[in-house]
Amino acid sequence: MKGIKVVGGIPLTGEVRIQGSKNAALPLMAAALLNKGTTILHGCPKIADVFVMEKILQLLGAKTVWKNHTLEINTEFLEKIQVDEKEGRKMRSSIILLGSLLGRFQEGIVPHPGGCVIGKRPIDLHLEALKQMGAEISETKGQIFAKTKGLKGCFIHFPFVSVGATQNALLASVLAEGTTILNGCSKEPEVCTLCKFLKKAGAEIKGVGSSQLVIKGVERLQDVEFQVPRDRIAAGTYLYASAITRGEGILLDAPIDEMGAVLQAYKKIGGQYTCNSGKLTLCSFYADRPMEHLQTQVYPGFPTDLQSVFMAVLTVAKGESRITENIFEDRFKTVPQLQAMGAKIELEGNTARILPGYLKGAEVIASELRGGAALLVAGLAAQGETYVKNCNYIERGYENICRDLSMLGAQIFRD
Repeated sequence: MKGIKVVGGIPLTGEVRIQGSKNAALPLMAAALLNKGTTILHGCPKIADVFVMEKILQLLGAKTVWKNHTLEINTEFLEKIQVDEKEGRKMRSSIILLGSLLGRFQEGIVPHPGGCVIGKRPIDLHLEALKQMGAEISETKGQIFAKTKGLKGCFIHFPFVSVGATQNALLASVLAEGTTILNGCSKEPEVCTLCKFLKKAGAEIKGVGSSQLVIKGVERLQDVEFQVPRDRIAAGTYLYASAITRGEGILLDAPIDEMGAVLQAYKKIGGQYTCNSGKLTLCSFYADRPMEHLQTQVYPGFPTDLQSVFMAVLTVAKGESRITENIFEDRFKTVPQLQAMGAKIELEGNTARILPGYLKGAEVIASELRGGAALLVAGLAAQGETYVKNCNYIERGYENICRDLSMLGAQIFRD
């Protein structure tokens, strides 16, 4: 079982460049299926989930080439309509391939998605949206079968906000007949990025950034080059790594415009920052205040993906804090591991009460991506050494977290 060792007690300083966004890159790769030609993605992160998606596309018949962090995808000669079961089960994002396959071939087969165990995350909204557009869907032996005689535009209302369902319906609608109106859409930056990509490829989309998207179907898409935006969750992770060590640091190319709630929380606990020419300069000397009550929300609220990382920071604050998790019901899976490091955390329903204390090095186990990152962040402030097992989870979203934290001065080593 591979792991990462962290030596605690070192205030971070230095600078690191933020990687391309995991949550943006995966839908863009799925969207490449819609174009019978070449898609070029610049600044694509070299992370485990991207490699899994690349493998899925290759098994469908796509040709891919890497040049540094530029990924070229050619889907001109695709013939297969079934996503490989083994690869598809490795991550949740495989479900959005269904919308692309229906748009390209009028049929598709995908396995029930896998990924991190952080809650139920049902796919009902995805399937219902596709059904409303004319897809016939059945499920047998863990596989989802979808077929249509032709997708048709319609009005779709999402009863609650879902990033994946919005993206899946969006992918299905760009080549559909007529106009599709998606109401109650997610406004997450990754949805806006997907819209911008599709528009550059020739799709007709209005309402980008709002809760209602209007998509007029087109006959075909065209070749496109696109810059993958920087990863706001990776940037937030390194921001809070600075906070927990009372350090400094500079984040280069951080997507500051997308980090409002993350930076606001940092300020509330005493962190200070300046922005200048693409640099986010941090000063965390006094980032030791408690957080009276933080709640995770859909964008532009505080992201659930950083909840466990921020909780790690609050375990060494000078006072009592509370966090309420409103997005995924099982986002507190990392709490027992933090407690093993000495954290004083009490759970009541979807709220965590974090009491002041200190952390000590321990051997802990990551059970999901962001929780694993939280354990590394906790280890930066712990007395002694911390060893985090199952680091394969962390590698699903961070290109090289050991390298990046080392550039900020951390003593961190991977097996």
